[in-house]
Order: sequence, then C-alpha cells, then structure tokens
Amino acid sequence: MEDTIEGSIGLTEAAQIPAQRGTQLLDSAVRYVEERHWEVFPGTWLEAVEGGERCSCGASECDAPGAHAVRPDWSSQATGSSTAARRLWGSRPKASVLLPTGRTFDALEVPESAGFLALARIERMGTALGPVMCGPDRRMLFLVLPGAAAKLPELVRGLGRTPGSLDLVARGDGQYVAAPPTRVGGRGAVQWVRKPTSVNRWLPDAEELLSALAYACGREAAVGRSRRS
Repeated sequence: MEDTIEGSIGLTEAAQIPAQRGTQLLDSAVRYVEERHWEVFPGTWLEAVEGGERCSCGASECDAPGAHAVRPDWSSQATGSSTAARRLWGSRPKASVLLPTGRTFDALEVPESAGFLALARIERMGTALGPVMCGPDRRMLFLVLPGAAAKLPELVRGLGRTPGSLDLVARGDGQYVAAPPTRVGGRGAVQWVRKPTSVNRWLPDAEELLSALAYACGREAAVGRSRRS
C-alpha cells in the first residue's frame, strides 16, 4: 500500500498526518477488501464551515466528528465486495472508512503509551503480531482473531487481575473501528503503527498478546496512581 496511506508510526517519532482526500479513502477501502478480505462501510465525513470543520451528521457536539456510522443499520451496509465499495465511496468520496469488528477480526484497545510499551515487549518476545493502529484520541488497537471480546474478561481473570482494573477493552460483534486514513475532526488521522502486510496476514489470538498488554496497562495504572498521590 502507498506510504501516504499505509505509513507506520515509529516508537519514538510521530508520522505525518495524511490529507483526507477522496481518492485515498476510496483506494484504502478497496484495498482493505481486496488485500485483507475485510468488510468496509462508509461513515460520516468532515465538512468545511465558517473557517472550520464539522461532522456531516450536523451535530454541534459530535463525539467522533467525521468518523462514525451514518445509520443505525450500518451493519447491513458493510460489504466485502470491492465493486460495492467503489460504488459506495463513488457517491460519498469524503466518507470515513469504517471496519466492523467481530467478523474477520476483533480489536484489543489500550492507551497509546501502554500500547507502545506492550508492542516493544511483544516484539522482543518474538510473538507474531497482526496490524496495529492508533487514533488521534491516543488509543491503540491491536487486531486479533474474532471472539476476543467475548472471552476477554475471563482471560484477564486468568492472569490474576480484575477486568475493570485495567484500561484494556475489546471491540467485537456489533462494533466497528475507523481505519486509516480516516481523519477525526480537530484531532488528526487514524494511522497504522504496524501496517497490514503479507507477513501479518494471519492474526494472533488474544491470548498471545494479552500478557504483554495487561502488564503494560497495569504499569500505566500504577504510574497514574503515583502521580495522584
């Protein structure tokens, strides 16, 4: 994939935020379908207004301006057809690229700082990774095999931790994630930390990453407590 769309973020240096051009969004959506067999659907987009930007949904207080589902029945709109994707973005070229979770993948979500710590730990251990993305809200998402969301609480308990004590959540069936190069108004763009390649086509199971993610989130929580004391 092109560097402007699929560039990775280094551990210590931020990547340049790509422009949200319609051709990039369309090309990315089609490539996700054709190269990864991921389903895609178009979301809202950013509109220029009075020298600024606002979400196409029209809400003045939008939680994810330019990067959320347009319709409540978005699940039925998701497609694994590149022809359908071209048609959808052909009529809405500025639409964000959204990927439903719980189908071809789930996503384990952690704070960005914990994510980079876990990423370094996972790579030192030689554990296979799938694609990893980071949003402008400073949240990192590790793509894993479907089913992670349903079993995450029990897996966390198996590590001797209480699920609610860690800032570690899973997105699964009935949810979705915004994919690069989608831009969230006023915050920046979603970017790949570890981009999709032929090497990471086979996704890991949640158990393979959980120990490192739980450790990193636990350390993050401890640092937060020490700062407040």
